[in-house]
Amino acid sequence: MIRYHNFDIVFAEIPGETTLAINITNCPNRCPGCHSPHLTTDTGRELSEAEMRSLLDRYGRSVTCVCFMGGDAAPHEIAALAGMVRKTYPVLHTGWYSGRDELPEGVDISTFDYIKLGGWVEELGPLTAPTTNQRLYKVGPDGGTEDITERFRHKP
Repeated sequence: MIRYHNFDIVFAEIPGETTLAINITNCPNRCPGCHSPHLTTDTGRELSEAEMRSLLDRYGRSVTCVCFMGGDAAPHEIAALAGMVRKTYPVLHTGWYSGRDELPEGVDISTFDYIKLGGWVEELGPLTAPTTNQRLYKVGPDGGTEDITERFRHKP
C-alpha cells in the first residue's frame, strides 16, 4: 500500500510543466541530509486509485503533469498508478522522482514521461547544480530516455 503525506501544485520539479507533486511516505533510502526526513515513516493517507482519481478530479484541470515524489518502497505500485493516470487522464504527463540510481527491474518505463533517478548527496547538490549526481530523464514513446537535467540550469 502506498501512502502520501501531502501534495502541492509546483512549477520547478518538471521543466515546462505545472505539476501536481505528491509526496509519498515510507522512503527506504535514508539519504544523509535529506530535506524531507518525515517521509521515511509509513504514515499518511492511502494513495489508492480512487484517491488518485479524487485528487485529479479536483486538480487535474490546473496541472499538466502528475509527479510521484518518492515511492521507492513500492516502485511497481507507483508505476501502476502512473499507468492509471495515463489511461484515465491521457492529456496529463506522468513523472516519478526516485532516489534509486537505476530503474527497478520490471518497472514499465512507458508509464512515465519523466523519471528522476539518483539519491540525495548533499555535497553534490540538487538538480540545479552542475555537480549533481541526480538525473531527470524524458521518456520517449519508444521507451528511450533523454537526459534533460541541463534544463534545470538554463535561466529564461
